[in-house]
Amino acid sequence: MSLTVDIRKQLGDFSLQVQLQAENETLALLGASGCGKSVTLKCIAGILQPDAGHIELDGRVLFDSARKIDLLPQQRNVGYLFQQYALFPNMTVRQNIAVAVREKSQREKIVTEKLRQFRLESVADQRPRQLSGGQQQRAALARILASNPRSILLDEPFSALDSYLKYQLELELADTLGNFPGTVLWVTHDRGEAWRNCRRVCLVDKGVSQPVQTMAELFASPGTESAARLSGCKNYVSVQPDGDQLRIPDWGIALSCGRQVPEGTVALGIRSHHIHAASPAAENAFSCRVERVIDDVFSTIILLRPVMAGPDTPLLRMELEKSAWAALTVEDGLLTVAVAPENLLLLK
Repeated sequence: MSLTVDIRKQLGDFSLQVQLQAENETLALLGASGCGKSVTLKCIAGILQPDAGHIELDGRVLFDSARKIDLLPQQRNVGYLFQQYALFPNMTVRQNIAVAVREKSQREKIVTEKLRQFRLESVADQRPRQLSGGQQQRAALARILASNPRSILLDEPFSALDSYLKYQLELELADTLGNFPGTVLWVTHDRGEAWRNCRRVCLVDKGVSQPVQTMAELFASPGTESAARLSGCKNYVSVQPDGDQLRIPDWGIALSCGRQVPEGTVALGIRSHHIHAASPAAENAFSCRVERVIDDVFSTIILLRPVMAGPDTPLLRMELEKSAWAALTVEDGLLTVAVAPENLLLLK
């Protein structure tokens, strides 16, 4: 089972260029809103036609501009879960599922099976407007799987749900996909959602895809500032490589990387939770002025300014457990912090 996508699409001033290959897996398409993730899914499903390129699912060509192949959506055997689920409003849950079953002789059996599988028996004869958000999503998934698709496309499946319902349905969806034998593309802008449900990820930034990598690789070594931002990094500063060190003119310090700095490195990323209080003698220690302390729900956020930094330099964000912050002593508004060499994100 595999899905190969190599397409280009121009929509007004927006240009999409996506290349990816997914195997029998749940692959995340991660990117900010408006970056082209949903457009990519629509091209795969046949709702939009790419301007050029090739799409292939399990060895079957769905689209090829050079060979003038462009299968209709109903011929592609791809299940698409829209953000708003797109259930037929004038049909009951039972009828919505039934329309997806191709073999009439199997329709009743499959509908009964999907109603049971997705716990929809009690609302089988209700219409979408009578259902909760969670019931609507389960009905939409039941309809997709009733069509026996070879691939499933999930377009931000929890965007319409509140946080509690999202948590519960995410668990249910993960269980459902665990038994699915084909390729799943999971579109999201939520890095936590991607981490919990996908082993690999394809980043999409301003319409351009980056090479597929594991989620662990993305967080450990994002490579570019855009990738680091998508992975949740909050701190960035320009740097000048010097052997195994990074000189940071804006902060008036140098930090050791513990390794040769790759050619082309122009910026440093530091995750908030990788900054910790340290003694002045510790490796990569530097003194900061505490500019602001923010009490968050489960942690404390501390905004710091390195003492040699100018007044216009962006503040450095450190995040600690509340008890860890409460245990620190800040004298005259100054705090010495450090970042381990292995936690410095070298960015091109």
